[in-house]
Amino acid sequence: MTIAGSDSGGGAGIQADMEVFLSLELSGTTAITCITAQSPAEVTGIEPVSPEMVSLQIKTVCRHFPIVAAKTGMLYSAEIIRSVAGTVRECEIPTLVVDPVMVATSGARLLKDDAISALCTELLPQAAVITPNIAEAEVLCGHYIHSTEEMKSAANEIAEKFDTACIIKGGHLAVSDTNAEESTDILSSEGNISIFTLPKVKGVDLHGSGCRFSAAIAGFLASGVKLPEAIGLAKEYVHSALRQQLQ
Repeated sequence: MTIAGSDSGGGAGIQADMEVFLSLELSGTTAITCITAQSPAEVTGIEPVSPEMVSLQIKTVCRHFPIVAAKTGMLYSAEIIRSVAGTVRECEIPTLVVDPVMVATSGARLLKDDAISALCTELLPQAAVITPNIAEAEVLCGHYIHSTEEMKSAANEIAEKFDTACIIKGGHLAVSDTNAEESTDILSSEGNISIFTLPKVKGVDLHGSGCRFSAAIAGFLASGVKLPEAIGLAKEYVHSALRQQLQ
């Protein structure tokens, strides 16, 4: 299941998530949190769904389908976050991947400032894994991240803080302190650090790549793959999807 916003441009949000589930030959379901008017270049409008309706979508789907994993994307408000957290707990969804979506690739804010506290206290402790990018990880750990060594430290901090696994996506790490030809993600899980590195794919549209990454992790976990392997497979999946844009 994907619990996320709808992208009218089709490149991110539930549209991207469902595309991932389909390509992995999984049956996907949705709970829409927000309707957006957007393209890869801009977000011109956001209209949230009521928290009650978000909850009802999740409950209705869970009554009919055996949901073995869910991922969250754009949740937007504290009220929606609390609704999702309570409903996921009530429905006993066994595996939750949380993509703490805060800002779109275009720069538009996708999470209200007052929702960050609710995200941290209500939802993140329920996650099997959190998938922040550098900017989101900085918010969650409370300090800047300038290097891969600082990514390792921050991943450990976040994992310990929320008692879960944390994979920090390093695609936006300052070029001055990393190999500009590579994209490195850092996983902290059960006190262990794992490093995932692939060549950067340049000259492509990255809109929705974070959504696809977290959806692929959820999909592989739903298929019974263990977390480190699921993350490696998800990174390869997104890398392949980006390379296809060059063909």
